[in-house]
This record gives sequence, C-alpha cells and structure tokens, in this order.
Amino acid sequence: MKLPQFPTTVIGSWPRSNEVKRAMRDKRAGRISEAEFDSIADQAVLTCLKWQEDAGIDIVSDGEQRRDNFISFVAEHLHNVKMLTVSELLDYVEDKASFEEILGTLDVPAFSMSNPAATGKISRKKSLALNDFLFLKKHTNKAVKVALPGPYLLTRSMWVEGLSKEAYPTKEDLSVDIIKVLREELEDLISAGVEFVQFDEPVLTELVFTKKNANRTFMCGALTAKADAEEEIAFALDLMNQVTAGMLGRGTRVGVHVCRGNWSTQEEVLLKGPYDLLVPYFSNVNIDQLILEYATPRAGEIDSIRNFGEKELGFGIINPRTEAIETVEEILARVQEVRSYLPDEKIFLNPDCGFGTFAQRPMNSEEIAFEKLKVMSSAAKKLREMVVV
Repeated sequence: MKLPQFPTTVIGSWPRSNEVKRAMRDKRAGRISEAEFDSIADQAVLTCLKWQEDAGIDIVSDGEQRRDNFISFVAEHLHNVKMLTVSELLDYVEDKASFEEILGTLDVPAFSMSNPAATGKISRKKSLALNDFLFLKKHTNKAVKVALPGPYLLTRSMWVEGLSKEAYPTKEDLSVDIIKVLREELEDLISAGVEFVQFDEPVLTELVFTKKNANRTFMCGALTAKADAEEEIAFALDLMNQVTAGMLGRGTRVGVHVCRGNWSTQEEVLLKGPYDLLVPYFSNVNIDQLILEYATPRAGEIDSIRNFGEKELGFGIINPRTEAIETVEEILARVQEVRSYLPDEKIFLNPDCGFGTFAQRPMNSEEIAFEKLKVMSSAAKKLREMVVV
C-alpha cells in the first residue's frame, strides 16, 4: 500500500470504555464467554477506528481494545502462562521491601497492572494478534499497524524464578521458545498482508537509565536483568535479530518502539536520558524502523538519530500523557529539525506512546487523544504541501 509523505500513525493503544473494562473483568471471572466479550470488543474497535480515521491517521490500529495491557494479554494466548497482578508477583520476589519501594517511587499501583509469567513450556495456544488484524482489516482501507511485545520484554517479564525455573532454568532458556512464538506470529501476519508490525521494547531504556536496583528494577512488567547493561543490550539485540531473520522485504514494515515508560502522567517519575547509550542496539538491529519518543525533553537531543544506521524514524511528536494539545507550528518546527538528519521518505509521525497502555489506567481521554492526532495530521498535510515535488 502506497503511503503519503510523512505518514501518520499511532503506537497502538487507545483508552477503553467502561463497558470494555467491565467485559474484561467478566470474561476473566467466567461470567461471560469469549464470544460475548468479542462482541463488545468488536464495537469498541470500530469506535476506535473511527476516531483515527476522522483524525486523518494514515496507519491505524485496533486500539488494543481486547488487551488488558500491551504485554499481559499474551497469557491467554499461550500455553503454560499465568497472568498475575503486580501485587501477586510480590509473592515471588526475593527482596519484597525493595520491590515495593520501587513501585512507590515509580507511581505504579500494584492492583492496576498485570504481568504474564511462564509456569511451564510455552507455545502458542492461538495467535497473539492475527485475528485482531483480520477483523480490523475488514472495516478499513487504511494501512494497519499491529503491536506485539518484543522478545526482550517478554523474556524479562515472563521469567519469574519461583514459577518458571523448573521449565526454564534461566531466562536465556525461556528466550528460545519466545523467539519461536514471535516468529510464528510474524510469519502469520506477513502472510495475511499486514502493513506494519511494531515490537515494543520499552525496557531497553531502563538498562541504561536505571542505576539503583539494577537487577531487580520494575518498568512495564520487567523483573529481571543482569547488572551489566552492555551484556543485556547485546542479549536484547540478538533476540530481536533472531525474530526478524528472513522476515524483512516481504511487504510488511517491521519496527521497534522504545520509550521511557508510559505508566504515569507524572513526568518526574518516568525515566530520563538520551538514546545515545542504545546506539549499539539501534545501529545493528535488523528492522525497517525505529519508533522513538521525542515529544518530551526527557528524550534528549534529536541529533542522536544520526547514529542509528539510516533506518526510518517513527518520530514521537505528540505527548500522550498531557492534556495540552500541541500546535501545528510546534510539530512543524520539530520535524524541520529531523529533516536535517534524515530524508523525508524516512520520517513517520506518531505519538510518543499509546493513549491507553493499561486498560485500567489510560493516559488520556478519547477526546484529547483525538484532538492530538488531528493536529498531527494537519501538520503532516502542511509538510506535504511544503515539499517541492
């Protein structure tokens, strides 16, 4: 599908209605069937799609309306995976006091977030996102983006020592089956004609920006990492490259999204630091596009993109956590900065992150999200008019 210059897209998630959130709880408790839940979620997806289309977005998503959050949803799609709330995970953390301190520092309520944990050998019970894509594609002529948790995020999050060690002595052992699952999913999506697959790897920034509790930090569901950041970056790079080997150039754009957390509207509790420290990953990862947040000063200077290996840039230009609506002029000024480093055909526009990462804790309302996307689309239109053909 041919895209216009400066294509606009979203990161994936959209706020869920009270009806959808109630249906999620009812399905989990066995009060309604999966078919009944899907009927409710289908309507929510169509509503979300209309918001995006009315805002002029070029590459749309289903708003992750069927997902509790961007990672925990895999629990019901995989064999031998259990979904636990953060408070339930406390039972399996060695240093409980330190873990609770981290949660408090990061403004993470233990009841509002959940995490998938491997309890045995994992494999796909059903596709992670293929059916969601097929439903959305029936209702739009737009290009579609499907977001999946990245292999490093899944490996760190799903390996919980007290639950996983018998089946997988180390997280490295678990990563072998995670790669298999993601390659199967990516193959299915490519074969179905999906235009864009985005892998979410938010914990990469945690590796380089978090010093205290380096082996027991918490961000976006991640629990375990070695203290050596360089070793972990190399591990994460190898996992991603194994997932994408042989998958590029087949009509589906593949990207990796890296932010600094999207669990709170309080900017001061989110991670801060430039992307420069992740150059070893960014410059060597085998993907089409890096999707990075730049709408907040916490992301550092734009000029670091010169070292990322000439990939496309999904340029984070909208802050999903603020109520203030960005202006067209502000967006144009930021894009002009990027144009000094990248050709126009490599620049995509998107928010920094999703508007509803966690179902129970959206970052914004639908109305504000819509206004932000509309401004972004207006800026893209002006950019296209400015370019001399």
